[in-house]
Amino acid sequence: MRKDIVRQWVNVLALVVTFVINSLAAALPLGGLTTGEISDLFPVYFTPANYVFRIWFLIYAALFGFIVYQALPSQRENPRLRRVGYLFVLSALANTVWLLLWHFWRFPLSLVAMIVLLLTLIVIYLRLGIGRTRVSTAETWLVRVPFSIYLGWITVATIANATTVLQYFNWSGWGLSPQVWTVIMLAAATVIGALVSLRRGDAAYMLVLVWAFAGIAVKHAATPVVAIAAWVAAALAAVMLVVGVLLKRARGGGREARSEA
Repeated sequence: MRKDIVRQWVNVLALVVTFVINSLAAALPLGGLTTGEISDLFPVYFTPANYVFRIWFLIYAALFGFIVYQALPSQRENPRLRRVGYLFVLSALANTVWLLLWHFWRFPLSLVAMIVLLLTLIVIYLRLGIGRTRVSTAETWLVRVPFSIYLGWITVATIANATTVLQYFNWSGWGLSPQVWTVIMLAAATVIGALVSLRRGDAAYMLVLVWAFAGIAVKHAATPVVAIAAWVAAALAAVMLVVGVLLKRARGGGREARSEA
């Protein structure tokens, strides 16, 4: 029991620290430029329009809902939260380290931090059993949905971060143009989303992809190849969202179709 209490409050502290550093990074801003302004320095087609990054307000609101819920006395012995353990703390640390590396122009190392964040969120996602088991409505909205949104965004952000690093090193693209590589990456991201939707029926994850792909299309409207590919990716993601939800309902709400206390 004592270990559970410690875990609960360390999670709270981890998110508060991460939120404060992120807020200071935007308000000061760290290094003299905001996160989006640094991103705009690189002509990367996979980067969406600046308004898309407002999803961080939603992510943090959802994560604060999560830490309040997981800190409740009634959730101390929740088996799914116990399986998550201190992984959320690791994700918060990776998020903070990424931000500092990004703002101080350590782009290759920032990709390492981003990959650590992505892998940590994937493990959390799997341990929560999202799309595979039934839980209460409260746990769905305050635990599962926050991590679905978070993972969806970091999936996109990791690809964008990788393209920025390649641009930083002046990668030639093996003879292919940046526009063609963007189409390839959009296709890859769409396939990843389709697999998640078909296997998990995760609407929240897919909505993030639709939001990001549409944002790429808006930002690069002057580049028809990229804009059209991004709109097609957004439409396909929306279709797969519906298909995934229907399949999930047909399976009875989860492949295991069981309720967990």
